[in-house]
Amino acid sequence: MSEHDKRPEEEQEENKGYTPASPVKRTLAWIGLVYVLLFLALTTYFYFTGTMLGNLAPLLTVPGLVGMGAVVVVSRKTTGSPSRPVAIVLALACFCLAAFTLPIGIVGLLSNFGG
Repeated sequence: MSEHDKRPEEEQEENKGYTPASPVKRTLAWIGLVYVLLFLALTTYFYFTGTMLGNLAPLLTVPGLVGMGAVVVVSRKTTGSPSRPVAIVLALACFCLAAFTLPIGIVGLLSNFGG
Protein backbone atom coordinates (compact mmCIF):
# COMPACT_ATOMS: atom_id res chain seq x y z
CA MET A 1 0.00 0.00 0.00
CA SER A 2 1.22 3.49 -0.75
CA GLU A 3 1.43 6.27 1.84
CA HIS A 4 -1.42 8.10 0.15
CA ASP A 5 -3.79 5.23 0.87
CA LYS A 6 -2.71 4.99 4.52
CA ARG A 7 -3.81 8.51 5.43
CA PRO A 8 -7.18 8.90 7.13
CA GLU A 9 -10.10 10.21 5.11
CA GLU A 10 -10.17 13.49 7.07
CA GLU A 11 -6.63 14.44 6.02
CA GLN A 12 -7.39 13.74 2.38
CA GLU A 13 -10.44 16.04 2.46
CA GLU A 14 -8.53 18.92 4.12
CA ASN A 15 -6.01 19.20 1.27
CA LYS A 16 -8.20 20.94 -1.31
CA GLY A 17 -5.36 22.61 -3.22
CA TYR A 18 -4.96 26.14 -4.47
CA THR A 19 -7.66 28.71 -3.72
CA PRO A 20 -7.19 31.98 -5.62
CA ALA A 21 -7.63 35.31 -3.86
CA SER A 22 -10.85 37.23 -4.35
CA PRO A 23 -10.94 40.02 -6.94
CA VAL A 24 -11.19 42.62 -4.17
CA LYS A 25 -8.01 41.30 -2.54
CA ARG A 26 -6.22 41.32 -5.87
CA THR A 27 -7.31 44.92 -6.47
CA LEU A 28 -6.00 45.91 -3.04
CA ALA A 29 -2.73 44.13 -3.83
CA TRP A 30 -2.33 46.21 -7.01
CA ILE A 31 -2.93 49.39 -5.01
CA GLY A 32 -0.25 48.28 -2.55
CA LEU A 33 2.13 47.55 -5.41
CA VAL A 34 1.67 51.08 -6.78
CA TYR A 35 2.49 52.55 -3.37
CA VAL A 36 5.54 50.33 -3.00
CA LEU A 37 6.85 51.51 -6.36
CA LEU A 38 6.18 55.15 -5.46
CA PHE A 39 8.07 54.84 -2.18
CA LEU A 40 10.88 53.00 -3.95
CA ALA A 41 11.17 55.90 -6.40
CA LEU A 42 11.15 58.45 -3.56
CA THR A 43 13.81 56.53 -1.64
CA THR A 44 15.95 56.10 -4.74
CA TYR A 45 15.68 59.83 -5.48
CA PHE A 46 16.78 60.62 -1.93
CA TYR A 47 19.80 58.32 -2.13
CA PHE A 48 20.76 59.63 -5.56
CA THR A 49 20.47 63.36 -4.84
CA GLY A 50 20.65 63.64 -1.06
CA THR A 51 17.50 65.77 -0.91
CA MET A 52 13.91 64.89 -0.11
CA LEU A 53 11.00 65.79 -2.33
CA GLY A 54 8.35 67.91 -0.65
CA ASN A 55 4.75 68.87 -1.38
CA LEU A 56 3.82 65.32 -2.43
CA ALA A 57 0.77 64.69 -0.23
CA PRO A 58 -1.80 65.41 -2.97
CA LEU A 59 0.09 63.25 -5.45
CA LEU A 60 0.31 60.35 -3.00
CA THR A 61 -3.45 60.35 -2.45
CA VAL A 62 -4.24 59.73 -6.13
CA PRO A 63 -3.48 55.97 -6.18
CA GLY A 64 -5.56 55.48 -3.03
CA LEU A 65 -8.52 57.38 -4.47
CA VAL A 66 -8.38 55.53 -7.78
CA GLY A 67 -7.95 52.27 -5.89
CA MET A 68 -10.96 52.93 -3.66
CA GLY A 69 -13.10 53.60 -6.70
CA ALA A 70 -11.82 50.41 -8.32
CA VAL A 71 -12.52 48.39 -5.16
CA VAL A 72 -16.10 49.67 -5.09
CA VAL A 73 -16.62 48.70 -8.73
CA VAL A 74 -15.00 45.27 -8.33
CA SER A 75 -16.91 44.60 -5.13
CA ARG A 76 -20.18 45.54 -6.81
CA LYS A 77 -19.48 43.23 -9.76
CA THR A 78 -18.39 40.23 -7.66
CA THR A 79 -20.61 40.35 -4.57
CA GLY A 80 -23.40 42.75 -5.48
CA SER A 81 -22.64 44.91 -2.49
CA PRO A 82 -22.96 47.95 -2.19
CA SER A 83 -26.15 48.66 -4.09
CA ARG A 84 -25.88 50.03 -7.60
CA PRO A 85 -26.65 53.73 -6.87
CA VAL A 86 -24.31 53.77 -3.87
CA ALA A 87 -21.52 52.12 -5.88
CA ILE A 88 -21.92 54.62 -8.71
CA VAL A 89 -21.84 57.60 -6.36
CA LEU A 90 -18.83 56.29 -4.40
CA ALA A 91 -16.85 55.38 -7.51
CA LEU A 92 -17.58 58.70 -9.21
CA ALA A 93 -16.67 60.60 -6.05
CA CYS A 94 -13.35 58.76 -5.79
CA PHE A 95 -12.50 59.19 -9.48
CA CYS A 96 -13.49 62.88 -9.49
CA LEU A 97 -11.43 63.57 -6.37
CA ALA A 98 -8.47 61.80 -7.97
CA ALA A 99 -8.87 63.86 -11.15
CA PHE A 100 -9.11 67.05 -9.07
CA THR A 101 -6.09 66.13 -6.92
CA LEU A 102 -3.76 64.98 -9.71
CA PRO A 103 -2.96 68.46 -11.13
CA ILE A 104 -2.38 69.80 -7.63
CA GLY A 105 0.01 66.93 -6.96
CA ILE A 106 1.86 67.45 -10.22
CA VAL A 107 2.31 71.15 -9.42
CA GLY A 108 3.59 70.17 -5.95
CA LEU A 109 6.05 67.72 -7.50
CA LEU A 110 7.29 70.26 -10.02
CA SER A 111 7.79 72.85 -7.28
CA ASN A 112 10.74 70.76 -6.10
CA PHE A 113 12.63 71.34 -9.33
CA GLY A 114 12.10 75.09 -9.80
CA GLY A 115 14.96 77.51 -9.23
